[in-house]
Amino acid sequence: MSDFQPQPAVLLLEDGTIFKGKSAGKIGTTSGEICFNTGMTGYQEVFTDPSYFGQLLITTNAHIGNYGTKDTETESERIMISGLICKNFTNRYSRQLADQSIQEYFEKEELVGISDVDTRAIVRHIRDKGAMNAIISSEILDVDKLKAMLAKVPSMKGLELASKVSTREAYYVGDPHSNHKIAVLDFGVKRNILNCFKDRGCYLKVFPAKTPFEEIQAWKPDGYFLSNGPGDPASMEYAVNTAKEILKVNKPLFGICLGHQLLALSVDIPTYKMHNGHRGINHPVKNLESGKGEITSQNHGFGVSPEAIEANKDKVEVTHINLNDNTVEGIRLKEYKAFSVQYHPEASPGPHDARYLFDQFIKMIEKDKGHLTNTTVTTSNTINQ
Repeated sequence: MSDFQPQPAVLLLEDGTIFKGKSAGKIGTTSGEICFNTGMTGYQEVFTDPSYFGQLLITTNAHIGNYGTKDTETESERIMISGLICKNFTNRYSRQLADQSIQEYFEKEELVGISDVDTRAIVRHIRDKGAMNAIISSEILDVDKLKAMLAKVPSMKGLELASKVSTREAYYVGDPHSNHKIAVLDFGVKRNILNCFKDRGCYLKVFPAKTPFEEIQAWKPDGYFLSNGPGDPASMEYAVNTAKEILKVNKPLFGICLGHQLLALSVDIPTYKMHNGHRGINHPVKNLESGKGEITSQNHGFGVSPEAIEANKDKVEVTHINLNDNTVEGIRLKEYKAFSVQYHPEASPGPHDARYLFDQFIKMIEKDKGHLTNTTVTTSNTINQ
């Protein structure tokens, strides 16, 4: 276990608010948009979720690191958050199956963090003031210098980040002999999304974010998937155009999180920057077709305009809503074989209430291929998920 000796550290928010604490991880300086996650477990999966790229993460759970880290419990090949803000950075862990302490993990991944701060006060502050940029440093404690550095950090609104976390080369996942070939557009896809398809016998080809549609179509997929990812969807004209091309061939199309927003943009439903966004593993969602509730895992700072959907009810149907704030959590395009959800049905971490959506997409593919000609595919939750 690393002989960790924390150093003084400071957190400076864009509005000038200052919090002082102790270093966690690498000694250094880091910046990004500050956000909070309310999950009680699964911190390593959260740290490695590409949708967090460019963000400083506050964990509202008091203890981070208490069960160590394990190499197999990641959603990508590296840590994706820009920095960590937590109350208790617990370097000593109790799980025998863990590979290393969180400090050793952060040192290896070169992640800068701050601990021993009042995370409750910070969360309450940004819940009132909204998402904003911030900077953490354990090497520079001069606030004026940090203010100058923070002023140069770009706003998340209008920022295109998906291409920075996407795969550089296409790759394959699953059974090559499968009857279900799915083209995955990687805007920052989580490993367990791919696993959910693989576990259902699908064969996937994962394409870089900016792959031309003609190249994707040449693989002759049975369906298309728009993945999760970071950044402002309105800045991703290339991805919106690809989604439009997919709709033209009218093959089954499924989107999650950022993919949900891109699907909406492809039919001229705008997105907007949320006051804080949804990040956690206990968000209640209602399936409007079945009337059933789902406890969901979420991670997004942008949403889809409900007013624009209301004005285009002949084209777009809301299938799921958030029970906390009535934001749009799922849509279906009436003229196409396309649907999407704002939340993460694969969870990881989180409950598995919504994994039926992967089965729904596969049934849609089978129906499109003529294998389920008498089957009505809906977004209804099913028994024995």
